[in-house]
Amino acid sequence: MSPPDPTFLEGVKSACTGATGTPFVLLGNFEVEDEWARDEVGLPIFGGRASTAIVNRMDEFAVLLAGPGDHVVLKSAPDPDYLDYLEGLGIELPGILLTDEHDPAATVSEDALRSPRLLAALRSLAAKGAYLLPHGMSALEQQLCELTGLAPALPAVSVVKAVNSKIYSRRVATDLGLPQAVGWECETVDEFVAAAGEAARAVAAGRRVGVKDAYGVSGKGIMVVDDLRRMDQLVRMVTRRAERTGDQRVALVIEEWADKALDLNYHFTVARDGSVRFDFVKEALTENGVHKGHRFPARLSTEHAAQLVVTGERLGARLAADGFHGVVGVDAITTTDGGLLPVLEINARNNMSTYQTGLQERFMGPDSVALARQYDLRLTGPVTFADLGDRLGDLLFDRDRGTGLVVNNFATVNAATPEPGDTRPYVGRLYGLLLARTQQELTDLDNAVVAAVQKETVHV
Repeated sequence: MSPPDPTFLEGVKSACTGATGTPFVLLGNFEVEDEWARDEVGLPIFGGRASTAIVNRMDEFAVLLAGPGDHVVLKSAPDPDYLDYLEGLGIELPGILLTDEHDPAATVSEDALRSPRLLAALRSLAAKGAYLLPHGMSALEQQLCELTGLAPALPAVSVVKAVNSKIYSRRVATDLGLPQAVGWECETVDEFVAAAGEAARAVAAGRRVGVKDAYGVSGKGIMVVDDLRRMDQLVRMVTRRAERTGDQRVALVIEEWADKALDLNYHFTVARDGSVRFDFVKEALTENGVHKGHRFPARLSTEHAAQLVVTGERLGARLAADGFHGVVGVDAITTTDGGLLPVLEINARNNMSTYQTGLQERFMGPDSVALARQYDLRLTGPVTFADLGDRLGDLLFDRDRGTGLVVNNFATVNAATPEPGDTRPYVGRLYGLLLARTQQELTDLDNAVVAAVQKETVHV
């Protein structure tokens, strides 16, 4: 009998460390792009972003990516009933390490660096051969490795930052001869002014263009331009800033907006030896450029699916040649004329789809369909998992039935709770993976969950 195929996580461990059994310390430092962008000159005006407190509690996603021999660093302890719920589904949980202090406005990495007790625990794990696997590698996580002795599972920050730039994505697509939206990469003010002049012709012809920060994420650092006055205003702001500061650098991309049919996210893992494992492709759900979830299997033609596999292998080889190893997610779209643009941007870090892999392997059957999404809750006070579980009832996933909602992050529900005495309503966010046997059953389940969590203000 042949040995079983390695799990997704075992494949990542082998790719990053050379052994499937390497113990990991996982760190969910979401929106690491903020660190990469720290010394870059982007747009003068940013788009909106989700609550910082909620984003920082997305660290809990790492619990379901880790294995039983791993550890996860979190900003605060998970709801004990939530952990009992996961164990009741047969999930073997990792060890959980907490930061000494929890600042809602700080990332888990920032909290970890000022946590002496946690740092001591990480030094102990480092002595046992543990590697640090962050959501993405920045100077903060590099400093954490230096302070604790943890070996980094990812390459040096300089490499990781370079390959995550949208400028890099476009140039690699050009080098590989891949189709992409008409666009321009801009690293100086003069290049931006020239590109804006070219893009203005598209706007004058009735087409929209997007102006993007090289390290923008989740709808932040992007401006959609469909008016010539708006483009002129943006050019004036960029040039005046350069005159005021004496800094002629920018890190911007301008692209014509393509007529999209489907958003896609495909995922592969690059090993230290340069080999590439194609992992999957999912249909991405977005709203105004902000990620909202995934649908899978993706509603994709066999031809387009095969093209993405080949493209993933080619991109992986290029990333390896440029010094990168680790997981990679690439955003792509199909177009209304039946085409495929296989590289909108390369995200050489964990993606939201990365954190769904353990649940997929455990609970998805060959005929299952799935929807990973977020639900906004209007709250007036903290919610316990037991309270929410009672509200959801039979909508929660049942192993024997093989259908239902699996909650894969509960910390974000209460992340934005205001100070005591502040009774104003606020938003909580629940993340879950819905599993069903048919698309109609999946739609009905999703609608039922929406009705359950939005029926009335949820509070205890």
